[in-house]
Amino acid sequence: MTTILCWDIDGTLITTARAGIFILEDAAAELIGQAVDFSKLPTAGQTDRKIAANILIQAGIEPEKQKIDELLDLYAANLPSSLPRRQGKVLEGVREILEHLKSRSDVLSMLLTGNISKGAQAKLAYYGLDEYFTHGAFADFNEDRRAIAQQAVDIAKEIVGKVNLDRFFVIGDTPHDIDCCAAVQGKAIAVATGAYSLPELEQHNPWWAIASLPTPEVFLNKIGVRI
Repeated sequence: MTTILCWDIDGTLITTARAGIFILEDAAAELIGQAVDFSKLPTAGQTDRKIAANILIQAGIEPEKQKIDELLDLYAANLPSSLPRRQGKVLEGVREILEHLKSRSDVLSMLLTGNISKGAQAKLAYYGLDEYFTHGAFADFNEDRRAIAQQAVDIAKEIVGKVNLDRFFVIGDTPHDIDCCAAVQGKAIAVATGAYSLPELEQHNPWWAIASLPTPEVFLNKIGVRI
């Protein structure tokens, strides 16, 4: 039975040092015609669609689908050239684990993220992680992370056939990742490499909570995959 690993992006695979929120500020300013400051807007674990809606509300604009789409289109267009504005990085243990897994036929790594697909692709390309992912569930049409998690399960079924949810893992850095994993009855791996501390994540009862991703050997042993 194939092991499914669903990876969050921001705070789990990489940090962009909040580059995305500054790009959204620029996109919102272009859309509404005035400067805005959303630097304190909570974003950890939120989907791009939800963040865009909150930005419009804060700017006094009704968050209609068309306006959200316009804002996210501007964001996606500006993201590739704007990521260098902040000092981001690939997080500890990520590249080593993904490199170890990429040639395995018994493990499928895919994305389960609140990013829209174009945003996810831009970030992974900039940080050199795009080669590790060919499939993913994104926030292009959903702001509800639970719905995105179900989308990930459905995609996995299309790729590998039957999915054993006991072998379905969601790796993320926020309570939202733990919650969406529980919604599809998978196993949540919570890493304290984002905005939440390890004790804060442990309060939400993930299957495994860790300060950061370990070596590939430790990781695979924990999820029950032969090294």
